[in-house]
Amino acid sequence: MKAASRVANTFGALVLAQAAHSTEESIGQLWASFPPARFVSGLVSTNLEHGFVFLNICIVAFGAWCYWWPVRREWRIATPIVWVWTVIEVINGVVHPSWSILQGGYTPGVITAPLLLAIALYLVTLQRSSAARR
Repeated sequence: MKAASRVANTFGALVLAQAAHSTEESIGQLWASFPPARFVSGLVSTNLEHGFVFLNICIVAFGAWCYWWPVRREWRIATPIVWVWTVIEVINGVVHPSWSILQGGYTPGVITAPLLLAIALYLVTLQRSSAARR
């Protein structure tokens, strides 16, 4: 399998993991307990739940678009897109467990955060080896 195909498939898996992560956060009402989520949701709607769900739908839809068009079709912008997503998901995968430790228990998103982190770190290795081949 081509390195670009491995990157694309792994990126697709990352977007699916983000969908699961967004679902966990929504069911667990992250906007009610995590100040940054509350702030960002409030920028979109006075109903924080609606704002949060809307933003997460937009994130996953954008990820799906990125996967089906720029990444799979190997557009020039694909590499920066994958890197930005990768960095964001590494941060996501570290912040959720950290927030749970600070809170002393479960916080919405902590169950799926390790999956995001693992896939994102794997993407780092794929992208670095792909860049080295070029």
